[in-house]
Amino acid sequence: MKILFVMDPLGSINHETDSTLVIMKEAWRRGHEINFCTVEDLYIYKAIPYSLVKKAVFEEGEPLFCLREESEIALKEVDAIFMRKDPPFDMNYIFATYLLELASRDTFIINDPKGVRDANEKLYALNFPEAIPESLISKDSNRIKDFLDDVGGEMIIKPLAKCGGEGVFYIQKGDKNLSALLETSTSFGGEFIMAQRYLPEIKDGDKRIILLNGEAIGAVSRIPQDDEHRGNIHVGGAGWKCEITNRDKELCQMIAPRLRADGLWFVGLDVIGDWITEINVTSPTCLVEINKLNDLRLEEQIIDFVERKASSFYSRNN
Repeated sequence: MKILFVMDPLGSINHETDSTLVIMKEAWRRGHEINFCTVEDLYIYKAIPYSLVKKAVFEEGEPLFCLREESEIALKEVDAIFMRKDPPFDMNYIFATYLLELASRDTFIINDPKGVRDANEKLYALNFPEAIPESLISKDSNRIKDFLDDVGGEMIIKPLAKCGGEGVFYIQKGDKNLSALLETSTSFGGEFIMAQRYLPEIKDGDKRIILLNGEAIGAVSRIPQDDEHRGNIHVGGAGWKCEITNRDKELCQMIAPRLRADGLWFVGLDVIGDWITEINVTSPTCLVEINKLNDLRLEEQIIDFVERKASSFYSRNN
């Protein structure tokens, strides 16, 4: 197969822990042709989506691929596309999903670009109100302060279009910085944010569950540092081995039909205690950590799935 990975520039990637590189390497190991591009390389000419790409080849023992010749290809020539661009989910990101949606008539894309566009990683969980902590979406500081009272004086606030714990704050009633934090987070009332009831179970870890086609295939518990409220590994959280509990399975079963309907095949579910806090659909991470802790190779299951989907996609369209 010819596979294209749409991803962030190489200079922004951690070559030791990046999940996209792990998936790419497994596909290359199986003999698939691997191509790489960034969102900036995509374009449409005469209603046909194209990209400037470079072929990627892995050398034995090296974590990062080498780039070969550069070429331009029509996306319909590709058998499968991985959309692995990290947020911020800005207008460039949105326009890229429109371009890829046009390509999805001829090529299997994981995740479906329309599904990604419709599934803001903070807001998508609101489709499952029984599975999430009390939440508020607003840009009104006074309303957010009232919410803080309603949930007992502790809350988390988050921007809607960022990832990796960026811009996430823990707030307590009586904090003298409360007004300033809300002004900053909402850009003085110009941007919506999410406020959620603080979950003290975060001290025991923020669990990342990887779902493939709606099924849980692995998990890691991300434990915050003592002086932190965020478990994200790249801000210092520690990855620990954990079980996928019966409650975790219930949550996965609850959201699986909607994920499949929206073409969100590869998803990272964030769970604190018994509650879903986010559903990550753009570029789920933690494959390396889960693999190391459990002696797994999740990338094998992912490429197996893509091979099947691309094959059936080709059969339906020819």
